[in-house]
Amino acid sequence: MTPETLWILTAAVFAVAILYSSVGHAGASGYLAVMALLSLAPAEIKPIALALNILVASIGTWQFWRAGHFSWSLFWPFALLSVPFAFAGGYLNLPSHLFKILVGIVLLLSAAQFLLRPPAESEPHQPPKLVALGAGGLLGLMSGLTGTGGGIFLTPLLIFMRWARTRTAAAVSAPFILLNSASGLAGNISATRNFPDFAWALVIAAVIGGTIGSYFGSRRLPQMTIKRLLAIVLTIAGFKLILT
Repeated sequence: MTPETLWILTAAVFAVAILYSSVGHAGASGYLAVMALLSLAPAEIKPIALALNILVASIGTWQFWRAGHFSWSLFWPFALLSVPFAFAGGYLNLPSHLFKILVGIVLLLSAAQFLLRPPAESEPHQPPKLVALGAGGLLGLMSGLTGTGGGIFLTPLLIFMRWARTRTAAAVSAPFILLNSASGLAGNISATRNFPDFAWALVIAAVIGGTIGSYFGSRRLPQMTIKRLLAIVLTIAGFKLILT
C-alpha cells in the first residue's frame, strides 16, 4: 500500500467513525465500504474490519451495560453457537469473487436499514430458544465470513420480529458483535498467520473519530440526512464489489 492510499484510507475511516457514531452506529459496514472503494484485497479487508469491530463494539457494550438496557436472557441463546461458527467463518477464506459478492450484499442490506423506518415500539416477546440458537449460529458464520460482526443482521431481526425494543436490541447486538468479531479474528489469524501492519493507524483513527462523533453527536446535519448520505456510500460500495 502506498503512503498516499494509507492517508486516504485513514482519513476515510476517521470520517466514517464520526458519522456513524453521531447516529448511534458502530460503523462496521462503513469501514467495509471505504476499504472496498479503495480496492483493498479480501485478505486485508476481513481482519481489519473484525479488529475495528472489536474496538467499537467494546465501547458500545460498556455504554449500554451502564445504561441498563442489556438483557442476558435474550443475549445468550443467540451468542451460544455464534462464537464457534464465527471462528469457523473467520478461518475460512472464500474465493475473492465470492467474498466480494457476499460483502456487497451485506453493504446493500446495511444501506436499506438506513432508509427503512423500524416498526412502532410494542411489548416484546422472547424468541423460541431453538430459533435463537439456529439464528445465532448462522449469523456467527456470516460474521466470520464477511468481517461484519453480525450486528447488521441481529439488530433488525430483533426489532422487526418484535423480540426486543430498539435500545435493548442495540444493547444485545453490541456484545454479540464483540464476541463474534474476536472469535472471527482469532479464526482468521489462525488460518493466515498474518495481520496487516497498517491496520493500527486505522484503529487509532476509529477511536478518535468515534469518540468525537459519540460526544458531540450530529449538530450540523439532521440525523436522517446523515443516514441517507451513508446509505448512498454503502450502495455505491456494494454495487462496486458485486459488479467488479
